[in-house]
Amino acid sequence: MKKILQQLFEHKTLSREQAKDVLTNIGKGIYNEHEITAFMTVFLMRSVTLQELMGFRDSLLENCVPVNLDTLDTLDIVGTGGDGKNTFNISTLACFIVAGAGQKVTKHGNYGASTISGASNLMEQLGYKFKNDAAQLKLELQEAGICFLHAPLFHPAMKAVANIRKNLGIRTFYNMLGPLVNPAFPRYQILGVYNLEMARVYNYMLQTTGQSFAIVHSLDGYDEVSLTNDTKVITNEGEFLYDAAYLGKRMVDPVSIHGGNSVEEAAKIFVQVLQGNGSWAQNAVVLANAAVALNATGKYNNYDAAYKAAVQSLESGNAANCLSKLIQLQNS
Repeated sequence: MKKILQQLFEHKTLSREQAKDVLTNIGKGIYNEHEITAFMTVFLMRSVTLQELMGFRDSLLENCVPVNLDTLDTLDIVGTGGDGKNTFNISTLACFIVAGAGQKVTKHGNYGASTISGASNLMEQLGYKFKNDAAQLKLELQEAGICFLHAPLFHPAMKAVANIRKNLGIRTFYNMLGPLVNPAFPRYQILGVYNLEMARVYNYMLQTTGQSFAIVHSLDGYDEVSLTNDTKVITNEGEFLYDAAYLGKRMVDPVSIHGGNSVEEAAKIFVQVLQGNGSWAQNAVVLANAAVALNATGKYNNYDAAYKAAVQSLESGNAANCLSKLIQLQNS
């Protein structure tokens, strides 16, 4: 690690192979906590390069715990986090609405490192038990239409830095990696990013995967469709700029999509929205993100049709039923 750190301290970058080797060694426990912290700190002071990010991703995917769910027709909605906005768990809620609309979801997530309630914090609070057993996950996918993949159970290099990330409490390059390393390899990826530079990097990387994708970024800094401003959406087919009136039928105020000050509060908001008791602003944001996801599958004639499917999923109770079935399976 000393040679790598010296190279970085001299303002040099890592090759793809070097980046891959470092993350592989982190997963093997070769470096101590101080070395890892120093390494991560470098990327807090400068942007990660495309070659470095590709090397990091190569390592995580090569060394991940494989999970075969006997289907490739799944979808994931995930944000990088680290946008400092502390919204409620919009992406995870949108995943349940998508599942309620009949699209299988393999949700990949982790504990929040720079936010109060990450997807894993929320799911754990709701009673979900993390697992990497393919048979159990497959059952959840079949019965509830959705399963949850807790990143540290599939990626040793993520587990090894969990405490360091939490102690730092700010965005690191691991935030950028999470959306790129879903071990179920979903066919459809919806990725929220916190800036346009990251959107361009993701676009380049995802063009090589063969996946259908939509990268979303609200121009005022949210890593999701926030409806607080215009949203840039990048897909396999090009780049588009949409206003809130188009994506969510209305604009919302940032205060109205705040996520609470504890995991318990975040879970309470989550359940309220899923059960149809959310505010109009909360509903609008969740439906917009779900509609973007459904539209990205190519299974709907247009965005309006995808939006109507999202509304139907929420208002019929189908989305809430997906959560109920999923939690029931934890106790069976």
